[in-house]
Amino acid sequence: MLGRGSPDEGSEFSRPPRRVLICPDSFKGSLTAKEAAESIARGIQQGLPQAEIELLPLADGGEGTLETLLSALGGEKRRLWVSGPLGDPVWAEYGVVGERALLEVAQVAGLTLVPPQRRDPTRTTTYGLGELLRAVCRDPIAEIWIGLGGSATVDAGAGMAQALGYRLLDEAGDPIGWGGGELARLARIEPPKQPVWLGKCIRGLCDVQNPLTGPLGAAAVFAPQKGATPQQVRQLEQALQHWARVVERDLGRTVDGIPGAGAAGGLGAGLVAFLGATLESGIQLLAQHLALPERMRRCDLVVTGEGRLDEQSTMGKVVGAVLEQASAAQKPLLILCGQATPAARANLTARSLLIRVGALCDRIPDVTEAQRQASHHLEQMAACELKKFLAGDPAVI
Repeated sequence: MLGRGSPDEGSEFSRPPRRVLICPDSFKGSLTAKEAAESIARGIQQGLPQAEIELLPLADGGEGTLETLLSALGGEKRRLWVSGPLGDPVWAEYGVVGERALLEVAQVAGLTLVPPQRRDPTRTTTYGLGELLRAVCRDPIAEIWIGLGGSATVDAGAGMAQALGYRLLDEAGDPIGWGGGELARLARIEPPKQPVWLGKCIRGLCDVQNPLTGPLGAAAVFAPQKGATPQQVRQLEQALQHWARVVERDLGRTVDGIPGAGAAGGLGAGLVAFLGATLESGIQLLAQHLALPERMRRCDLVVTGEGRLDEQSTMGKVVGAVLEQASAAQKPLLILCGQATPAARANLTARSLLIRVGALCDRIPDVTEAQRQASHHLEQMAACELKKFLAGDPAVI
């Protein structure tokens, strides 16, 4: 599982690492990023008891971004009842750090808030995000960060806009309903007379760079993950195309080709269209504010990880950003994950960096068991993979 180069070729391991940086993403459904970092640290300490270990849990704009930012930047956590993705009330959290508010779409319209048997992105809504924004804008906030990952919706932020006072009307002049399926009925958009967000700098933190429509768009790529049937995917694609045309005509904003517009079921496009927001890479923004490059330069070994290592892991995700920074700093990298696809492993073999990948599924084929005791298994895997890494195990990724 080593990339090019080995300890015998003058690598970083001519002596045991003295400083280790542990910076994983969450292992979705099993461990938060903080819990994963702590489990990995216990395993690393078994093999390097004298090493200085620094924990830096990371997120990329998806689920866990709020917790990661508050942990790193400090600030205050607040809670508010809002409408969930199916209209049921949910107790949503957000953060305030000085004059900056930190929001996470997964808190108000997350896929985990919808039981599998009720998942239907033609009906789910971002209305609760608009309610949350209304509350946030009452405070003396200058900047709002919105993490866009993990949503159950494909409504392009229409529900959010309705909660903020936009009138989304059909041909008869009546408001359209909630959900991505209703976008096909949209005839015109009327902005609110007194927007509550005026003067606020709004930044959407994306964990993907997908456009709004097309084969890589919100409907084609993400709607099936949110419960859409093939017929509903086609329905949503047509609805999003129609919505984008109405937005361009009535609001004067062209959003379809913007990288990240397809994030959170088109909410990226909705933030730009309705709020004049900017879209940015969530992990790049967090890496900057958490001083990841500086921390990377101080360490001798980097350890990261996530639940599933796949082709998307190096495209706007935590592991990809850590890989990029480790490569720039020429630091050895240990990647720990629940599962690793063959394509992801093949991608890593082309790197010049010293890399090792460890996957729980290689050790514990029973996924349910691996998730049930994820903390214990991750700790043990970290210790085992570190031992092999330090010994220069010649296995291929």
